[in-house]
Amino acid sequence: MENSYISRTSGIKAKDKIGYAMGDLASCLVFGLTQSVLNKYYTDVLELSVLSVMVMTIIARIWDAINDPLWGRIIDGARVRPDGRYRHWLKVFAVPVAVSAVLMFVKIPGLSGNGYLAYAYVTYILFGMLYTCINIPYGSMAQVITSDDKERSSLSVFRSIGSTFGAMPAMVLASLCYVTLADGTKRMDDRRVLIGVCAIAVLSVIAYLLSYAWSRERVVSQPAPRQKGQTMQVVRTLLKSRPFMAVSLASMLFLAAQMFGQGYNSYLFHHYFNAPGLTMLPTVFQYLPVAVIMFFATRLGNKFGRREVCSYGVLLAAVFYLVLFVLALFGFTNVWLYLLACLMSGIGTAFIFLLVWVLATDAIDYNKVTYGLNDEATSYAFYSFMRKLGQTVATILINVPLLRIGYSGSELKTEGLSAAALKTMYNFSVMIPAVLFLLVFIILRFVYPLSKARVAQLQVEKEKMMESQSGQ
Repeated sequence: MENSYISRTSGIKAKDKIGYAMGDLASCLVFGLTQSVLNKYYTDVLELSVLSVMVMTIIARIWDAINDPLWGRIIDGARVRPDGRYRHWLKVFAVPVAVSAVLMFVKIPGLSGNGYLAYAYVTYILFGMLYTCINIPYGSMAQVITSDDKERSSLSVFRSIGSTFGAMPAMVLASLCYVTLADGTKRMDDRRVLIGVCAIAVLSVIAYLLSYAWSRERVVSQPAPRQKGQTMQVVRTLLKSRPFMAVSLASMLFLAAQMFGQGYNSYLFHHYFNAPGLTMLPTVFQYLPVAVIMFFATRLGNKFGRREVCSYGVLLAAVFYLVLFVLALFGFTNVWLYLLACLMSGIGTAFIFLLVWVLATDAIDYNKVTYGLNDEATSYAFYSFMRKLGQTVATILINVPLLRIGYSGSELKTEGLSAAALKTMYNFSVMIPAVLFLLVFIILRFVYPLSKARVAQLQVEKEKMMESQSGQ
C-alpha cells in the first residue's frame, strides 16, 4: 500500500490540521452568536414575541431547503480554480459573512415592532444564505485535503477544537452584555452586544483567511456534470443511504441539544438562578472535557470504533440530565450541581463532538463506493441543511417553554416570573437535553451501520475505486 492512491493523496502536516481548524473557528465565531445571544436579543432588546421568533426560524429553514442544495450543486459544477476547488470560496465570502452577522445585531432607532420584525427577517435569512456559501465548500474540503481514513479522523478532531474556541467569544458576550438598571434588575444592553459582535466578526475574517492560507487540497477532483434533474437524483440517493441519513439525523439532534443549552441558559441563569454573569459557564464546563479527550479521541475511535464511542458517550450525557430531573422532583436544585452535571455530560458528548465530522465523511465515502456518488458539495449541503434543521429544532425547544410560562421581554421590565413558571423553566432545561441525547444514542447505535469493521472494509473498497478512477 506504500504507493497506493490513498498514500499518494495523504500525508497531512500540523499546518494542514491547524488551517482546517481555523475554518470552523471562523464559522463558529459568527454562528455562535445565533446560538448564545440572538434569541434573547430578539425577545429582550427588539422585544419580538416568542412566537414570531419561532415562525421566522421555520421560514428561514424552508428557504434553506431550496438554497442549500442549490448552492451545493453550484459548487460541485464550478470550475476548479488555481487556489483549489473549495478553499477558494473562503476568501470570497469571509467579509460578507462577517458583515451579515453584524447586521443582525444593529438596532435601528425609530422602528416599530413590525419594523424590527421585518428587519430581523431580512438580516437573519441573509446571514443564513451567506453562511451556507462559505460553510458548504469549507465542509467539503475534508474530502480533498486527504483521502486517508485516519487522517480525516484527525481533521475531524481539529475541526471540533476550532469550533470549541470559536464558540467561546459568543458565550463570553452572552454573560457580559448586561447592564444593571436603577431598580437593581439586569437587562441586555444593545450597545454592548453590538460592540462585542463587531469584534467577533473581525476575528472571523482573520480566521477564514488563515484557513485559506494554511490549507492544501491534495485530492484532485473534477466538476460534477451539470445535467437536468441531477440535483434531485443526488438528493434521492442521499435519502436512501442509511448511513448518511442516520448520521445527518444524529448530528441534527446533537446540534439541537447543544444550541438549546447555549440559548436557553441565557434565560435559566438570568431568571431561575439569578446569575446572568454565569451564563457562559454551562457551555464552558461542557467543553472542558474536550481539552483532555481531544488527545486520544482519534485513537479510541480507531480502536473501539467511532460509532461505538460516540453512541455510548452521548448515552452517558443523557443519564446525567435525567439525574438532574429526578433530583428536581424532590426539590433539590442548585446552580453548582447543575454545572457539575454539565461537566459530566461534557465527558460523554466530547467524543461525538470531536468525531461527528468523520462520521459524516465515512457516510459520504459509503455513498461513493455504493452508489458512485461523487457530488461532495451537494452531499455536504444536504448534511449542512440537516444541521440547520437542528438549529430550528433548538429555537422551537427554547421558545416552547417560554410560551408555556408566558414569557415577554417587555413585561419583564415591570414584572418577574412566578415560582411555578421558574420551576417549569428548570424542568425543561434538563429534560429536553436528556431526550435529545437518548435519541442520538438510539440512532447511532442501532440505525447507523458503519461499525469499526465496516469502516475498515469501506477503506479497502474506496482504494480500489480510486485506483480505478485514476487509471493506475
